[in-house]
Amino acid sequence: MLDLSQYKIVLASNSPRRKELLSGLDVDYVIKILPDIDEDYPDDLKGEDIAIYIAKEKANAYLDFLEEDTLLITADTIVLLGDKVYGKPIDEDEAKQMLRDLSGNTHKVLTGVCITTKQQQKTFAVSSDVRFAKLEDDEIDYYVTKYKPLDKAGAYGVQEWIGYIAVEYISGSYFNIMGLPIQRLYQELKCF
Repeated sequence: MLDLSQYKIVLASNSPRRKELLSGLDVDYVIKILPDIDEDYPDDLKGEDIAIYIAKEKANAYLDFLEEDTLLITADTIVLLGDKVYGKPIDEDEAKQMLRDLSGNTHKVLTGVCITTKQQQKTFAVSSDVRFAKLEDDEIDYYVTKYKPLDKAGAYGVQEWIGYIAVEYISGSYFNIMGLPIQRLYQELKCF
């Protein structure tokens, strides 16, 4: 059983999916959001290093606000198709293009997580593979128009309509694809 009673747990995320997943661990936590945290990363980073870098940068933005008993959780999710990185789309046109790119292909979903206290910081990343069926343009248009996936890496939520019709195959953690590899986070918190 996870006992984090010595900490005030802070989830630094506005994601409803991350809130839902962390709530599933039956731990008390609060949400704290700082505006305008930079999610850029150095060009020489690849794969999981990108997600870890951004999660760590998010955590570092909160360091001045951490109290002795605070345990901060930050995360970042990216989608990789080959060597191309897909973050959050800037508008509906970019979201539709991302989904056209993912259509009929297998991509990776990588989530970097950073656990931070005043005394220590631990990072890790989890990778899952997702195979999409071939999508028609009207399916992509419908999804983007109705679900507005501009807050999601790769422009989709696996738990939404698009996941029901597009996902043919998953290898790895489903919850990682939702945005927080909760099983691995649980194990890391037990050892923290």
